[in-house]
This record gives sequence, C-alpha cells and structure tokens, in this order.
Amino acid sequence: MPKQDTDTIRALQGLEDSSSSVRLRAALAVGTTPDPRFIGKLIERCAIEPEFYVRDMLTWALTRHSASMTVPELLKEVRSERAQARSQALHTLSKIGDRQAWPAITRALLSDADDEVARSAWRAAVVLVPEGEEPELAAALSTQLGRGGREMQLSLSRALIALGEVIVPTLRAAMTDLDPGVRAHAIATERLLRDPDAAFGFAIEEAKRVVALGNTGKEE
Repeated sequence: MPKQDTDTIRALQGLEDSSSSVRLRAALAVGTTPDPRFIGKLIERCAIEPEFYVRDMLTWALTRHSASMTVPELLKEVRSERAQARSQALHTLSKIGDRQAWPAITRALLSDADDEVARSAWRAAVVLVPEGEEPELAAALSTQLGRGGREMQLSLSRALIALGEVIVPTLRAAMTDLDPGVRAHAIATERLLRDPDAAFGFAIEEAKRVVALGNTGKEE
C-alpha cells in the first residue's frame, strides 16, 4: 500500500481515537496536508466531538480545504437535527467566510432554541451578511435581545455592534419594548457601541437601573 494511503488511513483512524490528544494530532495532520477525502470525516467528527479544542482544530482543518468542496457539505449540516452539528457547521462557515453561504443563515437559526447554535448563527451572520442587508439583519438579531444569561447577551451585543451604526434605530426601537429585559439589553448594547472598552457587566447593570427608573436612556 502506498505510504500516502497508509497515512490517510492512520489519520482517519486517529480522528476516532479514544484519546483527545490523538484526535487533536490527527486533525492537525489532516489540516497540514489537505485532502478532499478527509472532508466528510472532518464534518462527521465535528458533530460528535466532545472536546472544544479538538473541535476547533477540526474547523481549522476544514478551512484548509477548498471552500468549493467544504461549503456545500457544511450547508447540509446546518440543517441537521443534531444541535452540535448545526453549531459547528455555522462556526466553520464563519471562519471560511464564503458569502455564498449567506442564504442558509435563516431566522430560524438566528433564533434556534439551542443557545450554542444561536450564538454560532449570530457570529456567522455578521461575517457573511451582504453589503446593504445589515439593517435587516440587525432587525432579525434584535428579536433575541434579553435572551439568556450574561454571556449569551454579550455574544448578541458583540454581533450587533459588529454591524456598526446601522443598529442604532433598531436598538432605539427595542428600548420601548414591553419587556424590561429587552429594554435593558438594548440600552447596554448601545452604550457598548459608544464605548467599546466599557465592561458589559457594568453596562447591563446600569441599564437595568435606568429601566427600573422608567427612563429608556434615549437622548431627548
């Protein structure tokens, strides 16, 4: 058997090894010497790999392959019933940055019931959004204001802020929402937009106080 085929078999077996360090080395090897034969196994492994740092290496390995071959396969995973498959495929698409994947970033994904899927969709969306469609994306993302705990909310704020000033009208509208959690999150996000160095925890607590006092924080 040619050495190249032997190395391929060894790498594919390594991706399924019980040791996370072996899986990590296998993913590194696959990314170092890209081969289209690896793509299916890399994507399959992303859906079930339990270790974060190994998943990250799997994503890196996929980015080393041709986007014309990886993106169509990743788009299939975005529709998977397995949450980790959706999340990891979205994460990888954001790293590849091929805007042909944009139509796959649906409102359903942006509001996915699984937090990690939603966060991955938010990050992918701001990378892939076509020029001119940022306001529409901001409106879609704003429907998630107030969702989850502090880390979740910070992820959404960062995604919105990455879109720039186009988010301001959407945030101002959210400041009048009936839900005080939505209002506070919108206020905190605008303050972070104005002062990127501000601590989110401080911004959200200050925003909650503003909401409690009955002031939306909008300039008169």
